[in-house]
Amino acid sequence: MEKNKRVILVSGMSGAGKSTATRVLEDMGYHVIDNFPVQLVSLLADMIETSTDPRYSYLALSTTARDFSEFLRGLRGKNIEVQILFLEASDSVLLHRYKSTRRMHPLLLSNSANTLEEAIAVERQMFARNVNNSFITIDTSFLAEKEFKRKIEQYFAKSSVPSFSISFVSFGYKYGVPMDADLMVDVRFLPNPYWVVKLRPLNGNDQEIFNYVIDKPETREFLERLLAFTDYAFEQYVKEGKNHFTVAIGCTGGQHRSVAITNYLFEYYQNKYNCYKEHRDEKEWVRE
Repeated sequence: MEKNKRVILVSGMSGAGKSTATRVLEDMGYHVIDNFPVQLVSLLADMIETSTDPRYSYLALSTTARDFSEFLRGLRGKNIEVQILFLEASDSVLLHRYKSTRRMHPLLLSNSANTLEEAIAVERQMFARNVNNSFITIDTSFLAEKEFKRKIEQYFAKSSVPSFSISFVSFGYKYGVPMDADLMVDVRFLPNPYWVVKLRPLNGNDQEIFNYVIDKPETREFLERLLAFTDYAFEQYVKEGKNHFTVAIGCTGGQHRSVAITNYLFEYYQNKYNCYKEHRDEKEWVRE
């Protein structure tokens, strides 16, 4: 039976951005419910299934670590499409956010921890029993709000949420690695157009760079091996129920090789999966 109701269960570490995420989802047309009593989740699930009220066609529920598992049990098994948005951030970032905003951690308010550090550790333990790779996980540690919003809009557009989607992201190792990559591919061993003086000012979006990188024998062999792996891996992730997968492709500066490979992979897979691409370090590219 086709599931014509969609629920986004928004959870994750306190301070990682649940409030921001629900605001974005609300702007996208989702009906947002925050702090819904977990004891009534079965009644809510029945209402979602049977209601003709359009607010229950696209629903976003925000919940805490304490109630997360109960919400999962209450919603699964129903004729509802349930997707999990799990928000993550490093301990140091969470500590900084709480200290800068002077807000109280929920586990401190409920006397479940004695210090902020302990509250964060306890919350991680609470989630550890339930988190799995079928969730859409976003690490907000170093994510600007604009980029955070863009990711949510990609993953949860009401018009079409695919069963499996892929983001291909190019980056430069000199600027740090992406925090939310599921698979990181290092292409610094490929021939580098940077050392060709006339190609140095260009980037992987230019045809000359793309051809230089892709036509090299080393690249052709590499792509053959890589695609054999990703073809199989993506099929298995679909079977496992994973919703989204991020492939990060890195070279030294994120300008030439990683951009060309990212563009190649995007073109290769875009007719099979719902694909996105991003050149993270585009602002750093050499302009002459």
